[in-house]
Amino acid sequence: MQDLHESWIAIKLGGVMIFPLSLLAVLALAIMLEKAVLYWRYARLSGELLDLVETYGFAWETLEHKLTALNQRNYFRRFFSVVLANRSRPAWWTESRAADEAQLIETALSRRLWVLETIVTAAPLLGLMGTIGGMMHAFQLIGGAGLVNPTGVTGGVAQALIATAVGLLIALIALFGFNYFSRLQAQTMDEMERLGTRLIDHIRLDQQEHGSAGAQP
Repeated sequence: MQDLHESWIAIKLGGVMIFPLSLLAVLALAIMLEKAVLYWRYARLSGELLDLVETYGFAWETLEHKLTALNQRNYFRRFFSVVLANRSRPAWWTESRAADEAQLIETALSRRLWVLETIVTAAPLLGLMGTIGGMMHAFQLIGGAGLVNPTGVTGGVAQALIATAVGLLIALIALFGFNYFSRLQAQTMDEMERLGTRLIDHIRLDQQEHGSAGAQP
């Protein structure tokens, strides 16, 4: 209880800049939570399905059956479904449609990451503004009639330090979140591209075998 009271006093000393900084903190945490749920629910591939795609000898019907077990919003299901729907067309056409779908998925995964990147820059700047305000307040107390209010001066300095510390803390949390989810996005897209290449290769092999069978007398 004493710790909470001291924390509240510290926030009060942080000045008016604590409110926009708090808003940025809530926004950053909300975006990171939304990204965590998104990757957990919609950007994961089961080990069984991954093992199936890793081989070139699977039946397309088996892949279709296993995809139905995934959530309809799963990004791998969306990507594989596009390849499956176009597998009877020329390979270059299927590859182009898969690339289009991958671009849409990448756009969805990167949504709102720019906000985290902005918070990384904006939070320290807001903290710096709080620092300037606190120091100006302290200097006003000194400059008016000499050092007649030491408590007010130290309060102004504390306001400056707290605002800066809070801004830097929020920026660090947003920076770690931005880098982590950017890395996760790159890994997801690399995995999707690698598995998509395997499916395209499977389609090319099928078309080559069917072409050879049709050419035999």
